[in-house]
Amino acid sequence: MSQTEGRVFTDAEKARMERNRIKALHLRQAKLVAYPYRKKNGSSNTDQDSIIKVQGTKYIDSGGGFLLEQPVIKSAVTSETIENGSGGSGTDIVKVSNDAINIPVNYEECLECGDAFVESYLFSNFGEAICDKCRDPDGRHSLITRTEAKAEYLLKDCDFDKREPPLRYISRKNPHNVRWGEMKLYLLMQVEKRAMDVWGTEEELSRQHELREEKREVTKVKKYNKQMKQLRMEIRSSLFTKKTKSTHEHDFGPDTYNEPDDNYTHTCKTCSYTETYEKM
Repeated sequence: MSQTEGRVFTDAEKARMERNRIKALHLRQAKLVAYPYRKKNGSSNTDQDSIIKVQGTKYIDSGGGFLLEQPVIKSAVTSETIENGSGGSGTDIVKVSNDAINIPVNYEECLECGDAFVESYLFSNFGEAICDKCRDPDGRHSLITRTEAKAEYLLKDCDFDKREPPLRYISRKNPHNVRWGEMKLYLLMQVEKRAMDVWGTEEELSRQHELREEKREVTKVKKYNKQMKQLRMEIRSSLFTKKTKSTHEHDFGPDTYNEPDDNYTHTCKTCSYTETYEKM
């Protein structure tokens, strides 16, 4: 006795079996579709169809030297339950919809014009809900390098990477030298907003620029004075040495005879220089 004999199926199991039966029926009907390229007396001749299977795909021999992929008929059915009487007993036939999946599309509203859009350059790369037609690539929507942003808005690396949320960027090849590292390009409007988060107001940012400029000037003056002082010392040292070598003349004292060596020595009265010599 099989496991299915005498078993009472649930509605869900009946619906699944009916779906499988309908799919099998449609598959069979698709295989029996008349070949559309060969006709005889105004009607299709299925006996002349030549179906060839290549690597799991079925093709139809057109007879003209090339193969055509076998067409498959797709039929859309609705999810209805049709009551059909047969032999005095009622049978439920369940027709199900096809297996297509509806993917919802999320629309964004442009902050500039208010129009709805699905995707844009600024939204994909920087998360800004601005459509492409409102993008101003030469204005506030322009891109700025990390180095320029740090110099102009007095930002540190932590302001880009650690402060929440981290600023998004795109990487581009360095136009000055391809061997250098890639540039990080940030959105100008996001950099300006981050600068306001750090400094509070534009007036404070301007004041910080002035303070740093003053510090640079003071440092520059100190460096210049140090270089000038070192230069004066070098010049005075060279003049002193030259004057000493050019003006000093030895003033020797009396000669002293060295009997063991049979020579004479005398010493300068000014610099204590001692000279040894022999007399003829």
